[in-house]
Amino acid sequence: MEEKELILRLKKNDEIAFGFLVDLFSKKVYNTCIGMLQNLEDAQDVTQEIFITIHLNIKDFKEESSLSTWIYRISVNKCLEFIRKKNRKKRSGIFRSIFSADGEKAIENHSDFSHPGIQLENKERSIILFKAIGLLPEQQQTAYILHKVEQVSYNEIAVIMEVSLSAVESLLFRAKQNLKKHLATYYEENEK
Repeated sequence: MEEKELILRLKKNDEIAFGFLVDLFSKKVYNTCIGMLQNLEDAQDVTQEIFITIHLNIKDFKEESSLSTWIYRISVNKCLEFIRKKNRKKRSGIFRSIFSADGEKAIENHSDFSHPGIQLENKERSIILFKAIGLLPEQQQTAYILHKVEQVSYNEIAVIMEVSLSAVESLLFRAKQNLKKHLATYYEENEK
């Protein structure tokens, strides 16, 4: 099905077209969520939320960019929204646990996360890499995951993130520099 026809059918609330869209994009959206959220359950929940958002907002899609770019933009924004919300809950949870008598459960650490696309023999390295990616500033993390994990082009990243091409290049350069620092520190401390 051609993109124009798909968009037209989606705007008419065609369930078959929506099923086709889900089949076409679910793996990409889910992988983007896993890369950004580093938690399988959260990625599943946010993926569902993304497709609900797409279904509810397809009528507003102006076709100024490709459908895939629009979907990536929604995916990135939903993931960032989820991360911010989770971080707010963590901060308030810390204060609640300090003051509560019931000793609320400690904040979960997902440092054992590994991307499902990583082969078993590289699991330990992927855990370390994704932990380092998680330490990057939000914009660098987004650009890096879109480019290195999802194989999105610089031009499409610029559209998705609504920044210039030179900003994408700069974000990726700084992300690589920061990852080198984080990983060098890790290997100095742990691989002696």
